[in-house]
Amino acid sequence: MQLTGAQILLECLREQEVDTIFGYPGGTILNVYDALYDYQDTFRHILTSHEQGAAHAADGYARSTGKVGVCFATSGPGATNLITGIATAYMDSSPVVFITCNVGETLIGKDSFQEVDITGIAMPITKNNYLVKHAEQIADVVREAFAIARSGRPGPVLIDFLKNATAEKAEYVPLPKAEHYTSGRIAQLVRKSMFRFEPPKVDDNDIDILLDMIRNSEKPLIICGGGVVRSRSQDQLTAFAEKLDAPVALTVMGAGGMNGRNPLTTGMIGMHGSQASNMACDGCDLLIAIGCRFSDRVALNPASFAKQAQIVQIDIDRAEINKNVKTDHHIVGDARQVMEILIGRMEQCDHKAWKEYVFSYPREAEYDEGGDKLTPKQVLSTIAQMMPDDTIVSTDVGQHQMWAIQHFHFDYEGQLLTSGGFGTMGFGLGAAIGAQVGNPDKAVIHITGDGSFRMNCNELATEEHYGLPVITFIFNNRTLGMVRQWQTLIYDKHYSQTTLDRGPDFVKLADAYGLKGKRVSTVEELEAAITEAREWKKGYVVDCMIDTDEMVRPMVGGGSHITDFIIS
Repeated sequence: MQLTGAQILLECLREQEVDTIFGYPGGTILNVYDALYDYQDTFRHILTSHEQGAAHAADGYARSTGKVGVCFATSGPGATNLITGIATAYMDSSPVVFITCNVGETLIGKDSFQEVDITGIAMPITKNNYLVKHAEQIADVVREAFAIARSGRPGPVLIDFLKNATAEKAEYVPLPKAEHYTSGRIAQLVRKSMFRFEPPKVDDNDIDILLDMIRNSEKPLIICGGGVVRSRSQDQLTAFAEKLDAPVALTVMGAGGMNGRNPLTTGMIGMHGSQASNMACDGCDLLIAIGCRFSDRVALNPASFAKQAQIVQIDIDRAEINKNVKTDHHIVGDARQVMEILIGRMEQCDHKAWKEYVFSYPREAEYDEGGDKLTPKQVLSTIAQMMPDDTIVSTDVGQHQMWAIQHFHFDYEGQLLTSGGFGTMGFGLGAAIGAQVGNPDKAVIHITGDGSFRMNCNELATEEHYGLPVITFIFNNRTLGMVRQWQTLIYDKHYSQTTLDRGPDFVKLADAYGLKGKRVSTVEELEAAITEAREWKKGYVVDCMIDTDEMVRPMVGGGSHITDFIIS
């Protein structure tokens, strides 16, 4: 059938079983939005306040549902406003298809109004990207983009359509999603080995080597990375850890990959890792890292990292092997598949003495709770007690992020939404909106700091308009807390440009957007605010007043040995 390029795009999104689109219209994408008018029964479109908010919302939707997120934006500044969101998704391996439209073919390369080479800009931060010049290319490109976004190590893909491509007519032949890998362009790419859409085949010899290393180990440690979360393989990791009888340390991105309440879990590892995790890493004789890329916040000093251990890395992305830490053995493959093979072939282990040593160290930092000021631990404990166990938690970046990961026990994959790799302040509210849209039956909370919240608080308008009951908890210490902590400990208390002695009044800001808010300074006030927020069943802002000099504990300095705690 003959359809316009815009209609073909939307039909292809329907093939992909897309139900939600986050975006913001503009001149060059108007043909798509005009066609979208006739697809209102097929797609729910969420109009955000800013393109960056749309990018983060599509990302949060993807992380929390396991589906591919979709985001629309126009050319020029609309497209460049997506860049932080694209980079955030790329660093954390989140599958989002970003769709932009550019000026027409006759205007390309002439510095036309709102023209920008968005494919060139986004090339280093996407798995793949496309410039589509004509309507007949659209179906193949869209199908391929979704296949790439979700396959292997997931990640963002960008498609930029010239405006004329969305207006032209071309023949559209429907192709069910189930047939995409056997028919059309994707099948051709597979035959030519230009793309690998299936996970790499696990080498049996690599499995045998690891099994032998396990048999000879007396002090094994597992690191659960983001790859476990992305592959939704918590059950496999749990079974593997129990059969290995080994402690499990979690990276920031690995939170939820192992149930945080499991007695084998040691908590977070690295710069703000627990003493149990970091001491286990330093003392183990076999370190098995699954879906973990050994970032500089985990392997702070690669030369001394797990220096007594044989290091094994299991990752779907061969490029991550030996990139940051030299390994003694590695297995390239999907985390779920590798662990299923190991579970089926390994013997039950017993490492009681080793576990007793590891768990003699605390899994959480202890804070002084006896003062008259509200503490981060009190805030998080109160939230955990009063919210459902399966509440989705979105964070921004900074002290509040570390406190949340330290003190919440994440029970399942996709429960924590946080910017681990790119460290994006302003990520949290958009991500919470995307998670709430994708999980309407679950409670969603947004944990943020007063610095981060300022960056994208305009998305409260989106939250209010769509009736999304996201509860935002602001850890308000009137400073850029994590930067101040470094200034205190490392920079001789030179508090250069970190004091936030300015507005807005966050309670009044919530009211201005038609939401409710409350400022709290005690546990009793916090409990009352949470009760009111849950009864209100709409967006709510809780402004939690905490001490300016509260710190994240423990802390190891960048580049230091993992047990050289500056504060413990």
